Amino acid sequence: MGPVADTWWWPFVMILVAGWFATDVWRWIGVFAGGRLREDSEVLIWVRCVATALVAGLISKLILFPQGILAETPLWLRLVATGLGFGAFFLSRQRVIVGVLAAEVCLIGGWLLLDRVG
Repeated sequence: MGPVADTWWWPFVMILVAGWFATDVWRWIGVFAGGRLREDSEVLIWVRCVATALVAGLISKLILFPQGILAETPLWLRLVATGLGFGAFFLSRQRVIVGVLAAEVCLIGGWLLLDRVG
């Protein structure tokens, strides 16, 4: 057996350590620092704005420049599903799951209907 066969476990240890360090350390720092932050502090408002902007950018990219199977759906269907999900979100007193499910049902239902018609 060569040196690679003797160290079969090394990639798993590296994934475990790197994955833990990249996520859990920062979570613990957040827990300890979070107790000292005020919810209306400028830093927390800035972090919330950046997080919202990142999510909005990701959603926009998925709608306007999709990849994979989503790219096979027409733009108008993706926009209608987004609008319906947004409307369902507000009509359900801002429940995210309702908005997401409404958009998914519209997108998948519209895609299946177009596939059957076309």
